[in-house]
Amino acid sequence: MNCTVDTEAEETSKPSGRTLALTVCSAAIGGTFQYGYNISIINAPTSYIQVFINDTYMERWGIGLDTPQVTLVWTLVVSAFSLGGWIGALLAGPLSVRFGRKKSLLLNNSFLFVSTAFVLTCRVAKLFEMLIFARFLVGINAGVSMNIQPMYFGESAPKHLRGAVAFSSAVFTAFGIFLGQVVGLTELLGTEPLWPYLLASNALPGLIQLLTLPWFPESPRYLLIDRGDREACVRALGRLRGGVAPVSEIEEMLQEQQQQNSSALDSGSAASTMTLWTLFKNRNLRSQLRTVMAASSAMMLCGNDSFYFYATYIFLGAGIPPEKVQYVTIGTGASELTAAILSNLLIERVGRRSLLVGGYCLMSCWTVVFTVALTLQSRGIAGMPYLSMACVFAYILSFGLGPAGVTGILPAEIFDQGARPAAYMVAGSCMWISLLLVGMLFPFIVNSLGGFCFLPFLGVCLVSAVFFGLTLPETKGKTLGEITAEFDRKNGVRKERQEMQVDESIKEHYQLGNACSFTTLTQDPDPHPDHKIGE
Repeated sequence: MNCTVDTEAEETSKPSGRTLALTVCSAAIGGTFQYGYNISIINAPTSYIQVFINDTYMERWGIGLDTPQVTLVWTLVVSAFSLGGWIGALLAGPLSVRFGRKKSLLLNNSFLFVSTAFVLTCRVAKLFEMLIFARFLVGINAGVSMNIQPMYFGESAPKHLRGAVAFSSAVFTAFGIFLGQVVGLTELLGTEPLWPYLLASNALPGLIQLLTLPWFPESPRYLLIDRGDREACVRALGRLRGGVAPVSEIEEMLQEQQQQNSSALDSGSAASTMTLWTLFKNRNLRSQLRTVMAASSAMMLCGNDSFYFYATYIFLGAGIPPEKVQYVTIGTGASELTAAILSNLLIERVGRRSLLVGGYCLMSCWTVVFTVALTLQSRGIAGMPYLSMACVFAYILSFGLGPAGVTGILPAEIFDQGARPAAYMVAGSCMWISLLLVGMLFPFIVNSLGGFCFLPFLGVCLVSAVFFGLTLPETKGKTLGEITAEFDRKNGVRKERQEMQVDESIKEHYQLGNACSFTTLTQDPDPHPDHKIGE
C-alpha cells in the first residue's frame, strides 16, 4: 500500500470514539467520581457519627466527652480525608510512572476496599479510631485518582477533544457530589442504623472499575514515551480512535520522545522522568509550575466547599423547614453538575483561559452580592434570605463552569511526558493542603467575621482572575511546543531555548508524506541514512 492511500484513509476515516467514551466512564466512575461522592456522603451522618464517638468513648472510659471534645474528634475524622488526599497526591507520580496510568487506577482501589472493611466493623469493634483511619485511606484513594485520571485522559484523547475529555473528570466529580447527596437522604441510607453502609457504599463504584477498566487500553503516550513500546502504542491508539491510529499523532509523540531523551542526555541523567526536585530546579518550567500551583491552590481557597457548608444555614434562614433542607441542598450538587456538563460542551469552543478567568470573575461578583445580602439579612430586610440562596447557587454554578474542570486539565496540557507526573504531584499537594487549611480555618473565620466571612474568598477570586488573565495563555488545540512558546511570550521570557530537534532518520521515516503503512510504525527506524522507504 502506498503512502497516498494511507494518508487518505486516515483523513476520510470517521472513528466512532466509542472505546474512548467507555474508557472515560470506566476510569472516572472509580476515579474523580469517588472524590465528589466521598466528600458528599460524610455530611448526612454527621450527628450520628458524633453520637457514636461519644458513646464509644463513654463505654471505654466510663465518662462522656464534652461538646468541644466531640467536635475535635469529628474534625479529625473530616481532616483525615484531606491528609490522605495529600499523601495520595504524592504517591500518584511514582505509581503512574512505575505501573502506568490504567494499572495505577486499578491498584488504587485497594485503599478503598480496606477502608470499607474498617467502616463496616468499627461499630462492632467499638473503635471510632477505625473510622478516622478509614477516611484517611479513602483520602489516599481520592488523591491518587484526582491526579492520575486527568493525566490518563489528557494522554489518551485527540488534540481537538483533549479539553472536553479531560474536563469530564470535573463532570464525574460533580456527579459524585450530587449522587452522594441523594444516597444520603433519610429515605435511603442517611439514617442512624445505616450510616456505616452509607460510608461503605463507595466500594461499589470501585468494584465497577475493577471489572471494566482492564478491558480498555493504556495511555498511548505512556506506552511509547515511557515504555518505548511502539507496537502497543499503535494498538492502543487504534482502539481509542475507532480502528485507525493517526500517523500525525504518533509523529508528534515521537518528536516529544526524542526531545525528552535529548534533554535527559544534556542534563546527564539516565532517566527522562522528572522528580519533584528536578522539576523545581528546571528554570524553563517555572512559569508553568507557578501557574499550576496557583490554579490548584485557588480552586480550594476560593471557598466553594465553604458555600456548601454555609448553604444549610442560608436555607434555614430563608424559612425552609429543617426536615426539607436536605432536599434543597441537593440543588447545590445539581447546580455544579449542570455547570460542569455545560462547560464540557463549551470548553473546545470558548477555551480554557476564558472559562477559568470568567469563572473567577463571576465568583467575585457573587461573593460581593452575597456579603451585602447577609449584612442586610442580619438587619431584618425582607427578601434578603432568598437573595442569599440565589447567590449560593450562582456561586456554585460559576465554580463548576470554569475553575472546577479547567484546573485539572492544565498540568496535562502545559507539561511534557517526563514532567507531567511530578507536576501533578505538586498540583495535588497544593490542592489538598489548601482544602485542609480551609476546612480547619473556616469555622474560626465565621466566628470572627460573621456575615463578612466570605471576604477572604473574594480576595482569592479577584487575585486569581487577574493573575490568570495576565499570565495564562490559551491552550485550546495547541501542541506542547506552541503552548510553551506562548508561556514564554506572555511571561516575558527572552532566554534562548533549544529548538526541538528530531533525529533525521525518525523524522524522515515517520513523516506523514513518507509513511507507507501503519505496519512500518511498529518497526525501528532504519539506521542507514540513505535508505528510502518504499524501495
